[in-house]
Amino acid sequence: MSRAAVSAAVRGPAAGRTQDVGRTGGSPREAAAAPLPEVPGLPAVRVTDEGLPSWLEPVAKAARTVSPEQLSRFLPPETGGRQAAVLILFGEGPRGPELLLMERAGTLRSHAGQPSFPGGALDPEDGPPEDGGLLRAALREAEEETGLEPAGVQVFGVLPRLYIPVSAFVVTPVLGWWRRPSPFHAVDPAETARVFTVPVADLADPAHRATTVHPSGYRGPGFQVESTLVWGFTAGLIDRILHYAGWERPWDRERCVPLDWGS
Repeated sequence: MSRAAVSAAVRGPAAGRTQDVGRTGGSPREAAAAPLPEVPGLPAVRVTDEGLPSWLEPVAKAARTVSPEQLSRFLPPETGGRQAAVLILFGEGPRGPELLLMERAGTLRSHAGQPSFPGGALDPEDGPPEDGGLLRAALREAEEETGLEPAGVQVFGVLPRLYIPVSAFVVTPVLGWWRRPSPFHAVDPAETARVFTVPVADLADPAHRATTVHPSGYRGPGFQVESTLVWGFTAGLIDRILHYAGWERPWDRERCVPLDWGS
């Protein structure tokens, strides 16, 4: 999709499905696919694709059908791994549709200086993962890291769980629409260097795309945007969302950007 096509996306209601995520015996993704009762003592997470802007409809549709294998080659093990969630938050800015990202502090032991989605590990206060805990974790972590107001976020879908081998996290990507935007900033400079938005048009622009090459042999998509290089797990998810939403434009996969061992 061209920069003009993405930026010119208009708001439009969609025929949606609504549910409150509470107790369920299934996965977080199944929790977003059927009505569920509330969990006593925990806030319900209302998951709905009703009223999304028309440009987000392809993302909501893909979330209902995409398989884990279509998103990543790194899939969760049958047992083990630490449960976590990230919030993939779409909004509309001065230049059209955009995504919220953050850059981790350079002093952290893992993923130092790396751009990422807001998110983190499941905490006891979030509730069990099968009871909507991972959806609460994504919103809680986003608030703690960026200061955004969770009440302004409409959760409209959940992608399949994926795996980050280097940290052994089993990650649930939660899709959000920033229906009522709120101010954001790096809440804790010791953990977050900055919080910023990136226009979807810039992410889809072939001039901003490259293949990243790590000394370990890892190769994956990268995005050179907002004075930083987005790579790894975050870039992989963005790449697949662009593809399945129909926003991807042909780009030069032979254009490589080397990474160092500190990345």
